[in-house]
Amino acid sequence: MLNFIYYPVSFILWCWHWVFGHVFGESSGFAWALSVIFLVFTLRAILFKPFVGQVRSMRRMQEFAPEMQKIKKKYPNDRQRQAAEMQKLQSEHGVNPLGGCLPMLVQIPVFIGLFHVLRSFKPGWGEVYYFDAKGVESFVNAKLFGANLSTFISMPAEQLAQFGTERTNVILVAVPLMIVASIATHFTARHSVARQNQTALDNPQTAIMNKLTLYIFPLGVLVGGFFFPIAILMYWLSNNAWTLGQQHIVYKRIDAEEETKKAAVVETRQALAPKPGAKPTNPKKPAPGAKPANGAKRMPTAGPGGSSPASPAETNGSSNTEIPGLISGRSTSKKPGNKKRR
Repeated sequence: MLNFIYYPVSFILWCWHWVFGHVFGESSGFAWALSVIFLVFTLRAILFKPFVGQVRSMRRMQEFAPEMQKIKKKYPNDRQRQAAEMQKLQSEHGVNPLGGCLPMLVQIPVFIGLFHVLRSFKPGWGEVYYFDAKGVESFVNAKLFGANLSTFISMPAEQLAQFGTERTNVILVAVPLMIVASIATHFTARHSVARQNQTALDNPQTAIMNKLTLYIFPLGVLVGGFFFPIAILMYWLSNNAWTLGQQHIVYKRIDAEEETKKAAVVETRQALAPKPGAKPTNPKKPAPGAKPANGAKRMPTAGPGGSSPASPAETNGSSNTEIPGLISGRSTSKKPGNKKRR
């Protein structure tokens, strides 16, 4: 049913075993263990670019998280309106929530495919997907510190006998892998949580997810190690180790880009700002006789003696009210020598 997953996974595993088999031998446990590890590295290298997009998307979503909270408060009882407004906000900021889930969505079927392929390697079986009967026999006979890669702690005793492995050897190999894989899972989640801003940390849903990734998932790896083959534990450990290193590199790179952008903005502001102690420059006054700019009012110029010329209304008004024989500046209603005598 899931052959479209099983065949590609087994092919990548076969390619790496062909490489390391020439170094350590085809039935070497180190060759098979490195094949599983580099299967993980191959997958994560393919998903490196989507992972960077996931980090950038999460960073942008944290920036407009307050706006999303406003939408929830504005439409508390209208889920459809909330979803529509949030989709609109995400499209405006160029954020695709599904793009952030792509790396994990791809890793889940690969984990299932590898788990199925490894469980199919059993003594006496013929071909297993891309591996022929010789390749299956090589994996079954390969031992890592006395334990086969397909064995697990809770495996029935009769099956352990078929592999020629004792449970004590499986425990000695599996338990350290379980503990280290659990610790790596915790630190990987811790590194991601440390990148969240205060708004995201105050969100109840985010707080629940943080607790799950910090404590429940590592505990699940520790408990599940009793039922996972040794090869799956190696897959989980190498996957978390790659994730932790990748997060450190990508976050450091994105932080450097943001610091560069902030420095460029500060330099631009400083270049546009006036220098300390410098006087602001006034616009140049037009030369005498020059025409004013379009839309600007022409300012009156001073006449001889420093006084400005009278307006036409003032000139007309003075010529109409002036009467011959009267002293300028006296009222026309009172004439000299026109007092009543008692």
